[in-house]
Amino acid sequence: MDTLSKLLPSLLQGLEVTVWITLASTLIGAVLSFAAGIAKISRSRALRLLAGLYIEVFRGTSLLVQLFWLYYALPVIGLRLSPEVAGVAGLSLNIGAYGAEVVRGAILAVDPGQYEAATALNFTPRQTLWRVLLPQAVVEMMPTFGNLAIQNLKDSALVSLISLVDLTFKADQLRNLTLKTVPILGLTLVLYFVLALAIAAGMRFLERRLALAAGRGEAR
Repeated sequence: MDTLSKLLPSLLQGLEVTVWITLASTLIGAVLSFAAGIAKISRSRALRLLAGLYIEVFRGTSLLVQLFWLYYALPVIGLRLSPEVAGVAGLSLNIGAYGAEVVRGAILAVDPGQYEAATALNFTPRQTLWRVLLPQAVVEMMPTFGNLAIQNLKDSALVSLISLVDLTFKADQLRNLTLKTVPILGLTLVLYFVLALAIAAGMRFLERRLALAAGRGEAR
């Protein structure tokens, strides 16, 4: 216990970085998910192609390589990003690409009768999307978005490889300094697990609130 009490303060410093990196990239990734997911079903061919290219590139390549490219390759062409910016950008773009397909699928899964009702009320396509489709689809997205958020937390460990001092970086640093591999990595696993539980609880709460707002509390 004495060993853990000495290690914990240093690990908590890294934990703070992991938390804000995860939160920032998840929120930005959610915005990208909705933008790309909606663009993918747009009437504009250019928007569909652009969204499709983004989704396929970032789903079809390694997140680690994406982070390396943002941090190490961009400076070669004159654009230098800090580790924090590169880390958040890489994680955001990656989760956004996966989330875009969730958004697209949830919107297309809405009962076709809802489209017909909106048309009968003379709603424009934009009004149909924002007033009819998204309020229903977003409830169905939440469980998958919760999984993506937890996956993003785990993926955030990769930012340690672009010199960002997160929880994983701190754990490896302490392990090399103290050679106390088992207690350090064990405590690190516990901290990641606690964060994952917090994210899961937060997403379930948000899902319930959205379900109630959509008038579907009885089904939840």
